[in-house]
Amino acid sequence: MPTIVEYGLATLQASWISVIFLLTPFAYLVLSQRSKSIGGQSDKGKAGSNAPDHSSFDTSNIRVTKIFIHPIKSCKATSVPEAKYTLEGLDNDRKWCIVRADNNAVVTARDVAKMVLINPRIISDASCPEGGRLEISFPKESGCEAFSVPLNPTKEALQDWRNLDISLWNKNDIEGYVCQTNIGRSPSEILSQYMELPVHLAMKGLRPRICPPTLRFPDLDAPSYFQDGYPLMLLSEESVAAMQDRTRGMVGMQGIAEKWSSDTLQVERFRPNIVIKGAGAPFFEDIITEFTFDSHRESVDKASPVIRLVSKCTRCMLPNVDPDTGVLDKAVPLKVLMKHRRGLDPARPSQSCMGCNGVLTANGTVKVGDWIHVRKTGFV
Repeated sequence: MPTIVEYGLATLQASWISVIFLLTPFAYLVLSQRSKSIGGQSDKGKAGSNAPDHSSFDTSNIRVTKIFIHPIKSCKATSVPEAKYTLEGLDNDRKWCIVRADNNAVVTARDVAKMVLINPRIISDASCPEGGRLEISFPKESGCEAFSVPLNPTKEALQDWRNLDISLWNKNDIEGYVCQTNIGRSPSEILSQYMELPVHLAMKGLRPRICPPTLRFPDLDAPSYFQDGYPLMLLSEESVAAMQDRTRGMVGMQGIAEKWSSDTLQVERFRPNIVIKGAGAPFFEDIITEFTFDSHRESVDKASPVIRLVSKCTRCMLPNVDPDTGVLDKAVPLKVLMKHRRGLDPARPSQSCMGCNGVLTANGTVKVGDWIHVRKTGFV
């Protein structure tokens, strides 16, 4: 039998373990604010070593500078002056995707880099029942002809479209329809020729697809289209500029080519929906937890829906694909991100982060030039 001393030590040890678990998130936040990245030295392994310095932010001067819609997941983005949004995201953003014909799994530019050169365009037409067309075109040298499909096919049309369950991130739970057209070759034939594998163009069905929970929102029930996880992604111009500077500081290291001494790191590589600017320092999106869009500089209570940032956007190889050429860079920006932006998400400490994921609380409209009114700050 354990002695009183042994029992007391065991109890004390258990208590300290509980305290450590309770204090870990707070210790993480403290380290996030105190530690810095210096020059070309690696801060790999230091949790939050490149987290933003809250004191340097001006949250009163932030505006929307760009709005991007990606109609087909992993294909070319469209820059628009304004966009309506619902709980599922910006209208027509990632409403379509390309899936493998053999297993209905979503194909992305991680698999086929030249997907980023497929150009989908929204052609609105309020006079027709479908609301317009999605026109898809390809690089001239591909030999693939352009085609179009209805933006919002009628119920009668959908009866002739094959219904299927689509798999994304190993979850086979997204309802979709295989898109059809009545003119020329089918979308499946044309896309299969371009992709060099059998595929279909699929449109999201009506069955809701619920976002995964996060540490701060374990009961999150927001819907989404074919986004990787969440209906909105926010990124600042200051953050992209900072990563470009750090990329130039790493030229000649870890396979980063000399061309990055002068090449521009385009914001389009990160595939955001909303690009913002004005806080005076990079990575300020890391600490915005609630905000609104407004055309007026002075905030008006309840004038526009609240947007909540629910997690940082962890990064893979996709931003390494040049959106203008479809060529995959072996190092940039992922190796730079892994050096300077790793360990910022406690749920995925081994991954790098750039930008933040958001959910919407009501329908609304956002325009380039809108002011960002920060309602709450904290740890995203």
